[in-house]
Amino acid sequence: MRIMGLDYGSKTVGVAMSDPLHITAQGIEIIRREKENHMRKTLARIDELVKEYEVGLIVLGYPLNMDDSRGPRAIASEELARKLKSRTGLDVVLWDERLTTVEADEIMSEAHISYKDRKQYVDKIAATIILQNYLDENPDKT
Repeated sequence: MRIMGLDYGSKTVGVAMSDPLHITAQGIEIIRREKENHMRKTLARIDELVKEYEVGLIVLGYPLNMDDSRGPRAIASEELARKLKSRTGLDVVLWDERLTTVEADEIMSEAHISYKDRKQYVDKIAATIILQNYLDENPDKT
């Protein structure tokens, strides 16, 4: 079983997947939608990926505010976690994702990806960072 990492944004969901031994995370894709609340196709695609990769756990980025309070994006992530658990039957771990977008931007800068092109990669890289952080901090639980 693999572990799936998700970075949930207003119009995109970055997807990452662990290797079978739960050591490394790799970016898989970015699921895009035209409107924030149009989640049917997004949920269907996540469900397809869960089956294709034989996922046993989902780690969803949890964008808490810097003071640990929950803002609108964190509340939206909690709702997505409920939908994913209901749809897939899998446990969904909410994982603190503060500063992962900044880290993703730094990685792309170091890789000399132009600022103009970064938007198309940032969500997938952020999902990879979220999942890798989870894997690194939970070696015995995976």
